[in-house]
Amino acid sequence: MKEPSSGWLRGVLPLALAAVLAQGDQHGYALVQQLAAHGFGTIRGGALYPVLGRMETEGLVEARWEPGEGGPGRKVYGLSDAGRARLLEETATWQRFSDSMDRLLEQVTKEEQ
Repeated sequence: MKEPSSGWLRGVLPLALAAVLAQGDQHGYALVQQLAAHGFGTIRGGALYPVLGRMETEGLVEARWEPGEGGPGRKVYGLSDAGRARLLEETATWQRFSDSMDRLLEQVTKEEQ
């Protein structure tokens, strides 16, 4: 299966991260694994961490350092109350957008048949 284009990922990465973090706090590598398991392909740290940083600055994500087991500590991210509220709002917006896009693409598919 072909990975989503980087343009698509840039647009949906904050929403996807919020959805994963709504399931529980996670460190960066675990977030990358979760996104890959959901079909987002390989998300590099150069794309992931700036988005998490912006989300933290906006108060949507809270971060804390946890000691590592036999290694360095790691930063763990969790969705804030404001982040949960934004997730619900953006989910409704995404549904409307997705429905519109589906209708448009169905029209193209019908014309091609």
